[in-house]
Amino acid sequence: MPSSALTRLRSRLPATETPLIRRLAIASLVSQIVIVVTGGAVRLTASGLGCPEWPRCTADSIVSTPELGLHGIIEFGNRLLTFVLVVIAVAMLVSVLNLRRQRRDLFRLSVALLAGIPAQAVIGGITVWTDLNPWVVGWHFLVSMALVSVATVLVNRTRLTTAQSRERLPQAAPRILRQLLAVIAVLTGLVVVLGVIVTGSGPHAGDHGAARNNLDPELMTRIHAAPVYLLVMTVALAVALAYRHRVAPALRRSLVLLAVVVLAQGAVGYAQHFLHLPIGLVALHLLGASLLTAAAVHAVYTGYTRQPTGAAAGALGQVRTPVR
Repeated sequence: MPSSALTRLRSRLPATETPLIRRLAIASLVSQIVIVVTGGAVRLTASGLGCPEWPRCTADSIVSTPELGLHGIIEFGNRLLTFVLVVIAVAMLVSVLNLRRQRRDLFRLSVALLAGIPAQAVIGGITVWTDLNPWVVGWHFLVSMALVSVATVLVNRTRLTTAQSRERLPQAAPRILRQLLAVIAVLTGLVVVLGVIVTGSGPHAGDHGAARNNLDPELMTRIHAAPVYLLVMTVALAVALAYRHRVAPALRRSLVLLAVVVLAQGAVGYAQHFLHLPIGLVALHLLGASLLTAAAVHAVYTGYTRQPTGAAAGALGQVRTPVR
């Protein structure tokens, strides 16, 4: 492209934070969660090898063929969704191109999100090459959770103006609450990782011939439940302390949201276990894992940030609990 055309293109890009940038950040987060759910649909319908090759669907075709049936359509459809994520991520990166000096946070997060998509696609290919090895499938899911986390931080950062992003305020949470938030982050990660191991021991392998991790699913479920109990108690204590210390409303809201997600996810988890893992509830639990990750990252970010946590915080001088 001629330099004059590039100059004209850059002149049309946002030179300051705009609603479009925030909408693209939200679209990035939503699309990352959606592909987790569609990936779960691939596994739950035993379509994991619907396209038996990668990056092609078959040795002779890029797209699914009639011989592959519904499984091929489901698996290839999930692969196509990757390109939607790429389009959104590219649009996000381009939208902050003119802001890359004054808003390095947005630029770097956008680059990380875009770079993670092809990396995730390659891991998806490795799952096909290894005939849905449960450990590789689990790694595929955990990378998705990392991308959901990046997108969540990106959404939070797009709420700030350049001036607000440079403010250095006391952290939104007092020390005791920050310590609880750190525990919440660790427990959430542990819950997600153990959930992946439980899944690898269960019946939904993604293909009728796919291997399992040979661990006892009943035992792994009980081990998985232990940090869930701890997470519920820690979040409840954090909510109570947030109201006692009268922290910023944005932090209280983020903790209440996290509490709702944790309780809902726990209820779905118990229901799916005692109902012997019906596909609908397992899919809902996958969605819940993404929402839990996003809600936990949002709460931790809100508690630890030194930037304003509300739209009017920079202008109105929001009251904060002193750091202790």
